Amino acid sequence: MATSEVGPPPLPEVTGPWAVRDLRPEGADLTLLHEWMNREHVAAFWHQDWSRQRWIEELTTQAAGDHSRPVLLSHEGAPLAYLEVYRVIRDRLAACYPVRPHDLGVHVAIGELQATGRGLGRALLREVALGLLRADPACDRVVAEPDISNAPSVRAFEAAGFHNHGRITLSDKTAALLIHPRAAG
Repeated sequence: MATSEVGPPPLPEVTGPWAVRDLRPEGADLTLLHEWMNREHVAAFWHQDWSRQRWIEELTTQAAGDHSRPVLLSHEGAPLAYLEVYRVIRDRLAACYPVRPHDLGVHVAIGELQATGRGLGRALLREVALGLLRADPACDRVVAEPDISNAPSVRAFEAAGFHNHGRITLSDKTAALLIHPRAAG
């Protein structure tokens, strides 16, 4: 299947206390994202503690393409995390494992430090993975590649049903290749 035959990444179909929507490169969304990405616990692993202008450019580029989709996730009505949902086949990660055309990847930044370390991340990751599988029936697995030095993140992904397929080396990090198969739902 040609890359062009695979659509852009979908918005996860989440349930219960979770809600998602496309993140806008302006106004309150931009202010919130800029604040989160400049917080120490996020910047340490994302390395995107950029200016507001740089984020406008990044979000505009994402919105115009079919590789990645910027998403704001809320829990019980309160903004909780920034997600980047992406088509692995169009990403650098595709060179690191036997990618399938409809594989979806996800990057997650929990913006509120007080929301970490309480099991909420595990619940978020499980719901996002299941939501992506619901949103794209042709997708059989959701992939993530957190930095191995972010042990709490790796543990949360594993607790959420992602299987650890070992280490991979990317240009900016050594990562754990984590895959949530449809059957793990």
